[in-house]
Amino acid sequence: MSHEVSQRFVECIEKLKEEGKIRSFRQFAQSLDYLPQSLSEVRNGRRDVTIDLLHKAINQYQLNPNYIFEGTGAMFCCGKDNNFRVVTVIVDQHGQENIVHVPVPAQAGYATGMSTRVMQEELPCYSLPDYQYKSGTFRSFDVSGESMEPVLQEGDKVICSFIEPNFWKHSIKDGQVYVVVTTDDVVVKRLYNRILSDGEIVAHSDNDYFLPYSIPINEVKEIWRLRTRISDFEHSKHQQSDLQRKLEHYKKIVDRQNHLLKVLESTQIKAPI
Repeated sequence: MSHEVSQRFVECIEKLKEEGKIRSFRQFAQSLDYLPQSLSEVRNGRRDVTIDLLHKAINQYQLNPNYIFEGTGAMFCCGKDNNFRVVTVIVDQHGQENIVHVPVPAQAGYATGMSTRVMQEELPCYSLPDYQYKSGTFRSFDVSGESMEPVLQEGDKVICSFIEPNFWKHSIKDGQVYVVVTTDDVVVKRLYNRILSDGEIVAHSDNDYFLPYSIPINEVKEIWRLRTRISDFEHSKHQQSDLQRKLEHYKKIVDRQNHLLKVLESTQIKAPI
């Protein structure tokens, strides 16, 4: 979590105390099942606020996510007008964040929003030994469809790191692959950042038969940067060349069909008088 986000979070809880909505910082921490000494470290700038603490504070004290993440708008709101949402995290018995896996059957429900309880009960959670997964928030998603072939195959799993909404404008790099969670869908696409110029991101598929399309940024709830791919192992050393031959074969079929359609369109058949 960035230092600026932590500073704005501290401003919010100081405002809560100033207005008498909390008796003390200790009471605030205890109301959210958070250690008071850890909150003291956040207030003194010795540690950054966690996403889990932000999620609880936003829900219970109506902190405005737009203010927390972007520094815009009022400190507090009813919680219904933010474009993005605070990501739910699941921790293990040691307080370490787990990686939550979102399989295809659960992706529609995930897009519309899952409660922490439902996520804990229905989505698999796991951890990986590599150090890169010990710092930050991660999700893994199933890949469905053929739009990202040949780079990603249907059935692959991608492990992704969370991008905070206040970093979207500058952290989304053209041509890199991301998982985008919108108001009603979860997609894996190669993105082109047009947030500052047009208020949107442009989603491209690696399969040329799928056309690119724009996603208004106000429809985006979460963005995750692809870090690792997990796929079935193919013992054949000719797997990639076989796949390439199949793709070239299918392309020739489609090209022939397109040629025949053009010939038919250019042929004028006059009906007998």
